[in-house]
Amino acid sequence: MEYRFLGKSGLKVPALSFGAGTFGGNGPLFSNWGNSDATEARRLVDICLEAGVNLFDAADVYSDGASEEVLGEAIKGRRASVLISTKASLPMGDGPNDAGSSRFRLIRSVEDALRRLQTDHIDIFQLHAFDAFTPVEEVLSTFDTLVRDGKIRYVGVSNFAGWQIMKSLAVAERHGWPRYVVNQVYYSLVGRDYEWELMPLGQDQGLGAMVWSPLGWGRLTGKIRRDVPLPESSRLHETASFGPPVEDEHLYRVVEVLDTIAEETGKTVPQIALNWLLQRPTVSSVIVGARNEEQLRQNLGAIGWNLSSEQIAKLDEASAVTAPYPHFPYRRQEGFARLNPPMAG
Repeated sequence: MEYRFLGKSGLKVPALSFGAGTFGGNGPLFSNWGNSDATEARRLVDICLEAGVNLFDAADVYSDGASEEVLGEAIKGRRASVLISTKASLPMGDGPNDAGSSRFRLIRSVEDALRRLQTDHIDIFQLHAFDAFTPVEEVLSTFDTLVRDGKIRYVGVSNFAGWQIMKSLAVAERHGWPRYVVNQVYYSLVGRDYEWELMPLGQDQGLGAMVWSPLGWGRLTGKIRRDVPLPESSRLHETASFGPPVEDEHLYRVVEVLDTIAEETGKTVPQIALNWLLQRPTVSSVIVGARNEEQLRQNLGAIGWNLSSEQIAKLDEASAVTAPYPHFPYRRQEGFARLNPPMAG
């Protein structure tokens, strides 16, 4: 396994990490993701650790806390060998303080996560969404307390806009509070919006990306192709409305190039899609999920080799879309481009 620094921190994380969203199986969304119990989860954790994957990512909203509970059982007795990442801020109930990032909510969320995970600390804690009602100073001062108390080690965000991250980083620097080192983002060959603003921000400010849904919400599994009905077993029948949208023609164009490269390399479509991400700037770790051992082993096959520069160029071209304003002039007009050279792959 390859290990990379998590942004501008001293913490090394595996290039592939495991997403525990398939643990628990509660609710209409997560029951379609997976329903691994502690026994099955323990086996998946065994396989991960054998391969050097020692980072496991969860969130309080995954199966209403059951994901963290199952993960806690699965890593029991080997806490020192793993890194735990989890998230909070999204609603966990209908009460007035059951959502957001207030001091009240964050402290309670961390305490609940520690209990469910059966641990005394969380290695990486991320805000799952921006809370516009809570002052940034309140959020970051609370993180400062939690870090000083030893309950969390590193902090980050997920699903934030660029200005929200920069405001937080400025406040953290002003007060000497913990600085975000990770941005958990949606990024895939059929979803490259991360590249417009958040990737340059991450490179400039030292935020490493932990990539969620690297297979485009299940669209890059190799089972979806032009003029072929959506397989009955596909999760997209029930979950497509929850995830990032993708136009069919764009998806088919990318999949056709993936199929060509699969024939050239002998690798699977998911392995190629994951390997492309592993070579992108700022990516610290790509989170892979698996409902069973077979899926996990296939995903682990995405590492230990690299696509050629020619293959990457083909995938870049097939997956490219027009950047939104104000980004497109910098890609289309020479005067703009001279001021902002493209990021290296």
